[in-house]
Amino acid sequence: MKNVLVFRTSVNTSRAAHLLRPVLDGLMGHGETWNFDLEDCDRILRVEATTLQATTVIRHLKRAGFWCEELED
Repeated sequence: MKNVLVFRTSVNTSRAAHLLRPVLDGLMGHGETWNFDLEDCDRILRVEATTLQATTVIRHLKRAGFWCEELED
């Protein structure tokens, strides 16, 4: 079963999102997906994955120079 993880980020351009593609794709398994909603004021990153942990996503975005925080239910 897939989990949906939602994050508030500092990714504010499609260029920045494109630069993160290899980072995020590298975290995804078969059939897992991610996308940004850059029009939302929180610059939302939505991840659908089975085993990926929020802390892993946050760590990788921070290493790439972006701020990232999980949004709780």
